[in-house]
Amino acid sequence: MLVQSRSHSHHASTSQEIIESLGSRAESGLTAEDVAQRYEQYGWNELQLKPGKPAWLRFLLQFNQPLLYILILAGAVKAFLGSWTNAWVIWGVTLINAIIGYVQEAKAEGAIASLAKAVTTETTVLREGQPLRIPSRDLVPGDIVMLASGDKVPADLRLLRSRNLQIDESALTGESVPVEKSVQELPEDTPLAERCNMAYAGSFVTFGQGQGIVVATANATEMGQISRSMENSVNLSTPLTRKFEKFSRTLLYVILVLAAFTFVVGLGRGGSWIDMFEAAVALAVSAIPEGLPAVVTITLAIGVNRMAKRNAIIRKLPAVEALGSATVVCSDKTGTLTENQMTVQVIYAGGQHYSVSGGGYGPNGNITHADNAQESMLDAAELPPTLAQCLISGILCNDSQLKQTGADWGVVGDPTEGALIAVAEKAGLSQAGLASATPRMDAIPFESEYQYMATLHDAQPRMIYVKGSVEALLRRCTQMLDAQGQAIALDADRIKREVDEMAGQGLRVLAFAQKSVTVQQHAIDHEDIATDLVFLGLQGMIDPPRPEAIAAVHACQSAGIQVKMITGDHIATAQAIAQRMGIQTKSGVVAFAGQQLAQMNESEIRNAAIEGSVFARVAPAQKLQLVEALQDKGNIVAMTGDGVNDAPALKQADIGIAMGKGGTEVARESAAMLLTDDNFASIEAAVEEGRTVYQNLRKAIAFLLPVNGGESMTILISALLARALPILSLQVLWLNMINSISMTVPLAFEPKSQGLMQQPPRNPNEPLLTPRLFRRILVVSVFNWILIFGLFEWAQATTGDIAVARTMAIQALVAARIVYLISISQLGANIGQFILGRRKAIANAPILLLGIAAAIILQVLFSQWSVMNTLFETAPLTWNQWLICLLPMLPMIPTALWANKIDPPRASSTDG
Repeated sequence: MLVQSRSHSHHASTSQEIIESLGSRAESGLTAEDVAQRYEQYGWNELQLKPGKPAWLRFLLQFNQPLLYILILAGAVKAFLGSWTNAWVIWGVTLINAIIGYVQEAKAEGAIASLAKAVTTETTVLREGQPLRIPSRDLVPGDIVMLASGDKVPADLRLLRSRNLQIDESALTGESVPVEKSVQELPEDTPLAERCNMAYAGSFVTFGQGQGIVVATANATEMGQISRSMENSVNLSTPLTRKFEKFSRTLLYVILVLAAFTFVVGLGRGGSWIDMFEAAVALAVSAIPEGLPAVVTITLAIGVNRMAKRNAIIRKLPAVEALGSATVVCSDKTGTLTENQMTVQVIYAGGQHYSVSGGGYGPNGNITHADNAQESMLDAAELPPTLAQCLISGILCNDSQLKQTGADWGVVGDPTEGALIAVAEKAGLSQAGLASATPRMDAIPFESEYQYMATLHDAQPRMIYVKGSVEALLRRCTQMLDAQGQAIALDADRIKREVDEMAGQGLRVLAFAQKSVTVQQHAIDHEDIATDLVFLGLQGMIDPPRPEAIAAVHACQSAGIQVKMITGDHIATAQAIAQRMGIQTKSGVVAFAGQQLAQMNESEIRNAAIEGSVFARVAPAQKLQLVEALQDKGNIVAMTGDGVNDAPALKQADIGIAMGKGGTEVARESAAMLLTDDNFASIEAAVEEGRTVYQNLRKAIAFLLPVNGGESMTILISALLARALPILSLQVLWLNMINSISMTVPLAFEPKSQGLMQQPPRNPNEPLLTPRLFRRILVVSVFNWILIFGLFEWAQATTGDIAVARTMAIQALVAARIVYLISISQLGANIGQFILGRRKAIANAPILLLGIAAAIILQVLFSQWSVMNTLFETAPLTWNQWLICLLPMLPMIPTALWANKIDPPRASSTDG
């Protein structure tokens, strides 16, 4: 494989020189043979990033946790005192914790990285004279690439053509303003940031269109040189993990103070300093939730995978938590809420109304004269002239094509444009025939800033066709065609009434116009269509709501999440769709148009953002204003977008959501989450999964911390009373690591609970330990203390064997923990409903039962295996002693029910 030379003279060479040097052709591009040969020479167009931290370093970083410092130090002191067995066990547990953390983090990073790779970047190239849409990684030097607004530049290009082309190169040059591009060669010494005839990999097209030839791919690009110094890594930090780190640091200080207090008080009461050091170490170890970091990482990773299975790919891990707190979802209508399968149903042209039959993109259907009582069908030979021109405008001012696969018809390109082609072909017009008879000479692509598209065609006379929003075209029109095709004065009021009537039926309305120009004109610009257009007509098309989206909107509203529609459609169309989908506030469907928002001050916009449910004909800057206004009111905002101008709003939103199928690369790069099916129902599913992740994390905390609390209270009180310790430091480590992880990890796999989406959103600012959760932990901790201390004292008094007494206390605690684990799990809820007769059967919970089975087997080994007896100072138990250890399961039942009443494990964590 050859290494590409990084020539800096591409910008100083003419277009023709570059094309010849790369053996390509501007009009037709490379051949299949050329491409295959260059794959062999240059390989895939993929950046090779600098490898991330080596595995050994990432493993060592697992020990960089405040709470593990105590364990490492405790093991060192034990070794210094000659207790090497204890030291090695403590270090062994610390090592196990590091291994678990390393493996789980590696899995989480791998899962997120693989999901990111699953979303491929595509580009349009010219090969063998045909435009093709291919993955960007398939590009080779010499390929001819076509750029349009919203595209990500896939490789370093020498521009061959540019039409109002502007590219954001801030990632490469630091220049925040998009750069206007040209094609003229530049001096050799032109700085990188000023090479306006080049488009560099990784930059984004923000406006216009262009064409360029690939001069460098992969690491030979300018961005590739920078990437060599960039680490290939995934950030697993989230607000929750940062809260946990803060909690750990605080707990570290509390542990050190309590351990020192225990040591000093114990010495003062006559205890030996070795015994008191054992008590201090045991207290420190008992208070550390060693298994919690691993459980947090596992739960987040499972949440990411679950969301991916439901068509929501997480690009930034904090989005998992933010979704569980979302209070507002702002969504575009097209695609996410609706089927995005347009069908023209009504046409208004020359003062006449026409109905269209047939659905989908196939040519089956007819156009009938709705104003005629006979409603005769029309074909190409008898089309009224104005209707014909309206249809021709829609089929020529068009960048899409229809494609037949078997009996099914689909659109390659924009669904709206597909509908325009389909309705014209129902009238007998052929896209291929018209394109051949009146070839396109130039075009102005659609930009949201202008809200229209225009094309220039070589016809007699030479003609410009324009399609776009009614508002954008009407102000540029001075005349309209009557039923006979004659130009008359524009009746704007009549046209607006027709638009309102169509929009009131939920139809998306497009306007069409034309302008004849001289044969000397070979190109068009915005100034050419600023005035003197002739209005041709309107086409109203239906985009039916997705049934699953209607259900998802209702589910969001039941969960206390407001749904707001922000769309470029006419306000009446948006209102009709919102009415059908149930997108409304308590006051009904409250709609605001972009023109109304433009006249409001900041205070009024904030009020409108809260009161409104529909925002129509909204400019990109107004989308950003609405997001900021909602956030100012304390909302957590999820925002969908697919266009280049949606990027600022996506970045500002708490959860930016881009379209994986129809979105632009600019929108994808700005988003925290991608929808692989462009469906609003997937947003609701992701919110549900986000809530489930947080719910399961709370369950894990509620399960783990009471054990630490009970152990700490037992050791502290025993030391202060100068009693023998009911549980030793190594035994605490066994409980906190081996037993806790085997029983807690299954909680990460818990399914959503009933009523999860009927609860209000979680407050994202709530502490890790809410007052209710703290009370729960306190209640169960006291029970665990009474259990450990009481059973130890009884067993020691009856058997006279301290090792047996400690072993029985530990086994009794584990037995009670099994009951407590079931009580906070879905299995516990199912059992309760079955007992009350609300369920006919108990749902299976294989992972939870597997965890419990593993814990039981480990505990049997812990007490009955001689090796474990030696390591952990335990003793084998008799059958009677085992039965006694099971008795605490009974009082744990009412204790767990009481704890669930204080802090319901399947309810909102908001304290009231």
